[in-house]
Amino acid sequence: MSVAIDRQSHLAKAFGIIFISLWLILAAFPFFWTLWGSLKVEGDFFSKADWVNALYGTFTQVETGDAFTTDGYYGAWVQEEFWKAALNTLIVVISVVTISLTFGTLGGYALSRSTYRYTFWLLIIALIFRAMPPITLVSGYLLPFFEWNLWGHLPTTIIVLVAINQPFTLWMLTSFFRNIPKDLDESAQVDGCTSFQAFRHVIIPVMWPGVITTGLFSFLLAYNDFAVTAMLLSKENQTMIPKIASFLGTTQTKGNVMFAVAAVVSATVPLFLLITFFQRQIVSGLTAGAVKG
Repeated sequence: MSVAIDRQSHLAKAFGIIFISLWLILAAFPFFWTLWGSLKVEGDFFSKADWVNALYGTFTQVETGDAFTTDGYYGAWVQEEFWKAALNTLIVVISVVTISLTFGTLGGYALSRSTYRYTFWLLIIALIFRAMPPITLVSGYLLPFFEWNLWGHLPTTIIVLVAINQPFTLWMLTSFFRNIPKDLDESAQVDGCTSFQAFRHVIIPVMWPGVITTGLFSFLLAYNDFAVTAMLLSKENQTMIPKIASFLGTTQTKGNVMFAVAAVVSATVPLFLLITFFQRQIVSGLTAGAVKG
């Protein structure tokens, strides 16, 4: 009996390993294929005659003398000045995350400790605004931005992204703060701390993983946004995602498609690095938000 159970256990483990391995290969294949293709010319990566050309770089060798080329990256970053879009993205992301977390932590802490009934309705209203499509919220900003000559600038986009992201940030941080016992606040105040000192020196260090998790989601919203940035930014102030779309919109120009492929890889790599660096904090933060303290 025990032999049969052990055999079933080994079979289950083997099946699990095979399934996870296949899933990882399928999930990672699109990125690695794009990374591989970014080092080829358009004739190879988008070959209609034979897809094997993308593997061996037949036309890449003819045009450049080598099986790999960085012409796509040079064209995107230098020729089309993708570095400006990357810099704009960095400014927008840092601003959105900083402002969202600053107001989110203060507001979330206040709402989590509030005993008033209106707290629940404030969170419901925030949830309704977060559930609305961002494009419907952006349309309300267009008229005043045009009238005040504010359209096309980074600060206006930052304001709108913070407005869209703040309800989500408030919800997440409020749930994290509620999982922290109020006894910590009271103990810190008994020891002589003010309410803000207790918040800063006692509560924030305890829920730091939750702050990082919320900050990462805020980062992803601002980093990956297309609808808001495409509508509110001019061509000279584009962030990376609209810039990539502009490459794809000019496919009649030779090389622009490969500029887009190289730009996609360039925009994806920071996300892999960020998730890898903060993976422990993200897991502990999500766990803290899911378990009642």
